[in-house]
Amino acid sequence: MTISNRLKNLPPHFFASLVQSVEKALSEGRDVINLGRGNPDQPTPPHIVKALQEAVEDPLTHGYSPFRGTPELKQAIADFYKREFDVVIDPKTEVAVMFGTKPGLVELPLAIMNDGELLLLPDPGYPDYLSSVSLANIKYDLMPLLAENDFLPNYNALSDEQKKQAKLMYLNYPNNPTSASANIPFFEDTIALAKANDITILHDFAYGGIGFDGVKPVSFLQAEGAKDVGIEMYTLSKTYNMAGWRVGFAVGNAEIIEAINLLQDHLFIDIFPAVQRAAAVALSSSQDCVDELVSLYEGRRNVLMAECKRIGWDVVSPTASFFAWLSVPEGYTSESFAKLLMDKADIAVAPGHAFGQYGEGYIRVGLLVDENRIVEAISRIEKLGIFS
Repeated sequence: MTISNRLKNLPPHFFASLVQSVEKALSEGRDVINLGRGNPDQPTPPHIVKALQEAVEDPLTHGYSPFRGTPELKQAIADFYKREFDVVIDPKTEVAVMFGTKPGLVELPLAIMNDGELLLLPDPGYPDYLSSVSLANIKYDLMPLLAENDFLPNYNALSDEQKKQAKLMYLNYPNNPTSASANIPFFEDTIALAKANDITILHDFAYGGIGFDGVKPVSFLQAEGAKDVGIEMYTLSKTYNMAGWRVGFAVGNAEIIEAINLLQDHLFIDIFPAVQRAAAVALSSSQDCVDELVSLYEGRRNVLMAECKRIGWDVVSPTASFFAWLSVPEGYTSESFAKLLMDKADIAVAPGHAFGQYGEGYIRVGLLVDENRIVEAISRIEKLGIFS
C-alpha cells in the first residue's frame, strides 16, 4: 500500500521536530526553558471548566450535535463580535463553527478554490498555511513581511499577474510570528485591493484577544466592506486558554461561510455539544479572565524586554500576541543561534526560518513561562558572552 501524493507533498511539520528536540533534552535530565512553544501555559478559567462539567451531566448533550453548530454557540459568537468589535454578525448565515481554526485554515482552499489557482501567503507566517496547498492542489506565492514595512505586506510589490491570478489571500494580525499589529487603514487598503482584483481575504485573528498597553487588536471586519470580500477566523485557544478544547469559528461573508459549512457537512458533524455549551459561556460571561491573562502576558513581556536590554540585546517590544520576534546577534543565522541556545544554554526557541525565508535573522520567543524563568533564560544567554 502507498499513501496518496497529497500526503507525500505535505510540508514537514517543524513544531513536531521542535517538541521532539525538547523532549529528548528533558529525558537527558537537562533543565530546558522552553520559549519555543505556542501552547498557552495557563489553565482554562474555572467558570468555563464548571460550565463543561455541568453540560456533560446533561443527557441532552450526549447525542449528535446539530450540523453546523448549536444555535446557542452561534448566537454567543454573534453577541461576542457585537460587544467586542461593534460588528454585526448574523448567527444563522455568517458563522461557521470549527474544530479550532487550524482545520479551517486548511479547509478554506478546499471549499472555494479549484486546482491550480493561486493563494497569497504572508512570509514569515504560520507554517500550517502551507498544508492547504498540497491538499487542495493549488499554487501559492509569498508576500514578504519586512521590518521596514512594520511587517505588513507591501501590496505595491505584487505584480499585475499575481493580482490577476490570486483567488485567496491569508493575513494574520496580531501576527504569528512577528507579533506585529494591523490597523483599519491597512485593512481598508486590503479590501480595495480585493475588490479591484476579485481576491477573497481570510484574516486569521487567533491572537485577537491579546493586545498590550491598553490597545485592543483590530478586527478585519471592523473595516467597511470587509464582509463583501472575506471572513475572519477566531479561536478560543488563546483568549481563554482552551487550546486542547479545539473550538474556533469563522465569521463574515455569507457565501464563504456557506461553502465552509457545506464542506464540513461532509467531513464532520460537529463539536461535542457540551463543549459548545461551555464555549458559549466563555464568550458570553465576564471577560475578567481575559483581562487578567493579557495583564499576565504584558508583565512577562516587560520583564523580557528589560532583561534583553540589560544585557545589550537590541530588541523591539511586541504590542500584541504572546510572542516576541527578536533579531539574532551579528554572525549568526536563525538556525545557528537557536542551536547555540539549545546546546549551550538549554533554551528552546523557534528559529525564524521555520516560518519562511523572510523569517531568517530572527527567533520567536513565547511569553509562555513565568517571569522567573524568563529572567533565568536571559541570564543564561548573558553568560554566553555574545552581547558583551
